[in-house]
Amino acid sequence: MKTLVVILSLLMPVSFGLPNIAPITKALSEGDATTLSNYLDNSVELTVLASQNVYDKTQATTVLRDFFTKNKPRAFNAVHQGSSKGSASHYTIGDLASSAGNFRVYLYYKSVGDKPVIQEIRIEK
Repeated sequence: MKTLVVILSLLMPVSFGLPNIAPITKALSEGDATTLSNYLDNSVELTVLASQNVYDKTQATTVLRDFFTKNKPRAFNAVHQGSSKGSASHYTIGDLASSAGNFRVYLYYKSVGDKPVIQEIRIEK
């Protein structure tokens, strides 16, 4: 069953014209802020629970690393994906299971070539 979910998550972006976000979802599942930082825009709007701010890439990586340290991720499951009109911007909404409970994660990103570039991340309880 887990293999089927992985295969579908890899095919879904291709099927709907979305950029491949499999490395992003894998980084979220593993709590890998360093890999996730490779996909962050130079300026990222980041909301983690009650804290919201606009950070540069380095600061955002530090905030995410701190969150992952306190809430060790176990799995990330993308629930919804889509694009804005004209397909310039995309979103993914998913559930992050962690050692401290479950969180809802909202990712907003644009395509730069074939690469997704994250502009906003919201993590809510």
